[in-house]
Amino acid sequence: MPYTETVQKVHRILTETVAEIETWFEMPEESRSYKPQDEGWSINEILEHITLTSHYLLLIIEKGCKKALRRASQGEPIPEGESDLARLEPIGHPDAFPWIRPEHMEPTRTPTLEEVRAQIQRQYQECLRILTALKQGEGALYTVRMSVQDLGKMDMYQWLYFLALHQQRHIRQMEQVYQEWEQKRQ
Repeated sequence: MPYTETVQKVHRILTETVAEIETWFEMPEESRSYKPQDEGWSINEILEHITLTSHYLLLIIEKGCKKALRRASQGEPIPEGESDLARLEPIGHPDAFPWIRPEHMEPTRTPTLEEVRAQIQRQYQECLRILTALKQGEGALYTVRMSVQDLGKMDMYQWLYFLALHQQRHIRQMEQVYQEWEQKRQ
């Protein structure tokens, strides 16, 4: 079956990433609300930002998924090979490049922690639903341009992978905030 490795790799990163994010909700409130010295976001704010960014990415992914499935139903052949996910790897590293986020993806600090947690779970389930719909390579039939790091056109598998890597980027950021908080306590 085409794109089997791609689908498996995207499924794995989505599942591992959401499991890692889940652990942050169990951290002490004091650590999650700590504001780092560089005046960056607290862990709670980072968690909310993850949901905001994933929301906007999923709007694009959902639309692209529908277009890809339409193309498949019209008989467009699925390209050979696998999706090039490796080219996206720098997205998951917070210090790899500067990233200016749009204002609408900044934390509002209005949802409760449980609302943020529930949103992350809903978004994860949505990603899995989309991935299941594209399980036979259909995700390669439609591409959308990504401006971040001049990545250019990405297929739907790459968009889902990008979403998970963005979340991983912020897991690393939360680790840094938590380490700073722990050092302050000593």
